[in-house]
Amino acid sequence: MRKKDRKIVLEDGSCYEGYGFGADVESVCEIVFNTSMVGYQEILSDPSYTDQMVVMTYPLIGNYGITDDDYECKNPSIGGMIVGDYNDMPSNFRYTKTLSEEMEENGIPGIYGVDTRKITRSIRDLGSRRVIMTGIDTTVEEALEKIKSTPVPHDQVSRVSCKKRWYSRTANPRFNVVAIDCGIKLNIIRKLNSYGCNVTVVPFDITPEEIEFMKPDGVFLSNGPGDPEDVTPVISTVKALAGKLPIFGICLGHQMISLAYGAKTYKLKFGHRGGNHPVKNLETGRIEITSQNHSYAVDLESLKGTKLHATHINLLDNTVEGVECKEDRIFSVQYHPESAPGPQDSSYLFEKFTAALQEYKDETEAAAVNTKGSGVSTNA
Repeated sequence: MRKKDRKIVLEDGSCYEGYGFGADVESVCEIVFNTSMVGYQEILSDPSYTDQMVVMTYPLIGNYGITDDDYECKNPSIGGMIVGDYNDMPSNFRYTKTLSEEMEENGIPGIYGVDTRKITRSIRDLGSRRVIMTGIDTTVEEALEKIKSTPVPHDQVSRVSCKKRWYSRTANPRFNVVAIDCGIKLNIIRKLNSYGCNVTVVPFDITPEEIEFMKPDGVFLSNGPGDPEDVTPVISTVKALAGKLPIFGICLGHQMISLAYGAKTYKLKFGHRGGNHPVKNLETGRIEITSQNHSYAVDLESLKGTKLHATHINLLDNTVEGVECKEDRIFSVQYHPESAPGPQDSSYLFEKFTAALQEYKDETEAAAVNTKGSGVSTNA
């Protein structure tokens, strides 16, 4: 019988021993949990999990392997995976490699054979904490010292954002959208393409002037890892472009829009991560079952006095799940309407965005015609 060869130690000193899979490396992260029953590949490759070690509450992980078409980014940056029962012999005609092989190639450690229910209850009761995944011979004292000596990172977005712009085009495009990459999920780009948008993906630190020079019909702000207050370049860009172009934000993008308008954000006790969170649309009264992955939330009270108003509320804890400023054609949601993994009943948000793009495009074209017809010259 295989001997236990890996352990995790939380910063409160609690220790769990198990069996390693993936990369044989040491990792210090924040420990969080995800309640999704499927979608471990999308979770593994979601850049929002950078520097986080994810406990999967569903016990059977790895049983359908990894497929080439289901990645959310090209280079996974998750800090590690903690699972109950790992399956290294997948049964799926689409799979091209095992979960362990994918994690080993990307330097991501994993552990199985631990009590994930107990760990999840600990996170829920005591909150997210820092954790180290290490070898079985590392003492608890040594592990705690390594956690203490590892600085808390604040540069996650700069690490996962693209370094140069790139393009995702679609047949018969209707609009041109600039997507600011803070750790964007590929399914968001696929969704925008499916709604007739040619997408130019740009680094997080692009300037507002550069975006305006590209003459897009609108701007998209992506999801991403870390504290939204750390991403000051994007917050400044939103301030500069608000009211000039239609803007749609998801997750981290939602938080940065709120900060740009003067609202505040705060860190949740253990965050929202899973594919079954109920959210109420305050405008329609409809309840949506949503996919979520975030540690921070927008302070509802702080929206007072800003131009934003809440459009969606989480029914589990009454946190803000959506905001909008109709005057500026800017709106956002905290959850993931592109749903990877998760339900797919929030496509109306992409329809709302493309409607705003069409309205802006019509106004711009009409203004150009009026200027030409009046004989006003735009030459210096």
